[in-house]
Amino acid sequence: MNKLHLANLPTPIQKLECLSKETGVDIYLKRDDYTGLEISGNKVRKLEYSFAEAISLGCDHVITCGGIQSNHARATAMVARRLGMSSTMVLRGKEEDSHEGNPFLSRMIGAEFSFITPEEYRDEREAIMKGIAEDLRKRGKKAYIIPEGASNAVGSLGYRNAYEEILSQERELGLDFDRIVLAVGSGGTFAGLNYANLESGKSLRITGINVCDDADFFRRKAKSLIDEMNSYTKKDISVREEDLHVIDGYVGLGYAISREEELRSILHVARTQGVILDPVYTGKAMHGLLEEIKKGCMKSGETILFVHTGGMFGWTREKINQLEELM
Repeated sequence: MNKLHLANLPTPIQKLECLSKETGVDIYLKRDDYTGLEISGNKVRKLEYSFAEAISLGCDHVITCGGIQSNHARATAMVARRLGMSSTMVLRGKEEDSHEGNPFLSRMIGAEFSFITPEEYRDEREAIMKGIAEDLRKRGKKAYIIPEGASNAVGSLGYRNAYEEILSQERELGLDFDRIVLAVGSGGTFAGLNYANLESGKSLRITGINVCDDADFFRRKAKSLIDEMNSYTKKDISVREEDLHVIDGYVGLGYAISREEELRSILHVARTQGVILDPVYTGKAMHGLLEEIKKGCMKSGETILFVHTGGMFGWTREKINQLEELM
């Protein structure tokens, strides 16, 4: 499968020395927040494959969806503009909440918007995107639909590729990771890493910490994506749902809603290690990782690679106000 070259790769791996000493577990950080600025984070690795397919199909417009502060939607709009394409963002939320952070940046580069209710997003988003694509077709444009988080089979190939990058860095750094830990919000990054891990035959454990829905939902979704990825790779990789490792219990109050304990973990990492996490994905996942270490679920001496998937633009004024109350 062809891909574009949009991200700054490879992204570095850094040891979190202070947190490692504090926890007794060697924690390394895969800096996928360094993939770029406007198209930063894990989304661009997936979009390299999604946009390659869109171009191969002769599309000149992309449609995608997400929450009001979707990192994926912003990255999609930015990539589309960079490639001379137009875009439509179908966002769960209200227009009045779209004037800061990610949607503000998408506005700057001329993305179009369709705001829908949570109920419409849950039940009708695919039909809504198809309807927009049909309207565009009548206007002489050809649209390519990218699902939430670019978490379909073609997008997930981005983290199959990232896994190969990690193995190469392991050799260069003389490391042997026991586990890769990451936030799971739409499932594509998790599926791609698992696919490549199965492909490699390594015993490395891929551990997802879900920030929405529940573990069973993401096990089902990841298995479905892994099965579908075979149509692109022409391989026969398979996995049982029960063998996909997702740690539940850290969604908290809900997707993109922050609790004090999560914010305190973000603040602790910032002041201990000088690393800034986002409040929606990496903050919750790191909080989960640190709590699991405290519980003894991660063995002392284990070597863990935590994937920093980006999301800095998720620090809206509301989130900043919450954090400032703890500072």
